[in-house]
Amino acid sequence: MPNIKSAIKRVKTSEIRRLRNIAVKTDLKIAIKKVEHAVAQQDKENVKTYLQIATKKLDKAASKGVIHKNKAARKKSRLMSKVNKLLA
Repeated sequence: MPNIKSAIKRVKTSEIRRLRNIAVKTDLKIAIKKVEHAVAQQDKENVKTYLQIATKKLDKAASKGVIHKNKAARKKSRLMSKVNKLLA
């Protein structure tokens, strides 16, 4: 345990950020899996809404620094290509 006041604060803030990042990443994974599941089931009605939700969550996570912006772009691109194949 640190003795310096600023180090104590860093420990607290890093723990808060770690927990927030875990929550955001878990939410992201669930949203992405919903899209992939809808594509696998060929659910054309719900796949667009799931894709929109997943895209929004990916952008939000990238803007907050939870994931890298290129990773978010890559995930969005791959999801959109899967959805476009289904809808074509």
